[in-house]
Amino acid sequence: MEFTILPVTPYQQNCSLVWDAGGRAALIDPGGEAAHLLDEVRSRGLALQSILLTHGHLDHVGAAVELREALGVPLIGPQRAEQFWLDLLPQQAELFGFPPATAFTPDQWLSDGDQVEVGSIRFDVLHCPGHTPGHVVFYQADARLAFVGDVLFKGSIGRTDFPRGDHAALIAAIRDKLFPLGDDVRFVPGHGAMSTFGRERRDNPFVGSAAD
Repeated sequence: MEFTILPVTPYQQNCSLVWDAGGRAALIDPGGEAAHLLDEVRSRGLALQSILLTHGHLDHVGAAVELREALGVPLIGPQRAEQFWLDLLPQQAELFGFPPATAFTPDQWLSDGDQVEVGSIRFDVLHCPGHTPGHVVFYQADARLAFVGDVLFKGSIGRTDFPRGDHAALIAAIRDKLFPLGDDVRFVPGHGAMSTFGRERRDNPFVGSAAD
């Protein structure tokens, strides 16, 4: 599996483009700038098969519908509880100064333990609520790589002060689902630099050893 991180919107949200050896690809969390993302896909000669969504905040899904309409590919994820935030996309756009957005429902909801295939790439799905109720993480075991959305960051964790946030659930998801995957697992957060679960388990002031 190959991947590249494509920061989009003034929030510098990490949209990820992943592809296999045959050029079959997916975008994870296309938060905006659909034309730019299309150019990135086409410049690499890739065939986009799907769009994967970790959660329903606008800075992660802002270009999803436009890309689905342009390419005819399915929107996959998050978990069903995230309809709450997807229904609020028009209000999110107004509140955060984004272009107008329309509520939508993905083509496929995901559940904990599901698997998603992109060509020869297989992602394990982990439901990790807390930042939002239906947040999911995509884990690629062969590459030892996770796309965690806004669950965990280098040196920080996701906010839980939004409606239906749950701090205890977020901490439990990180400690019980992500950290056991292994200290060597790298992760792409929704914003900022990559890190490893091992580094965050040791040093993260919110969820690491020092937080106990």
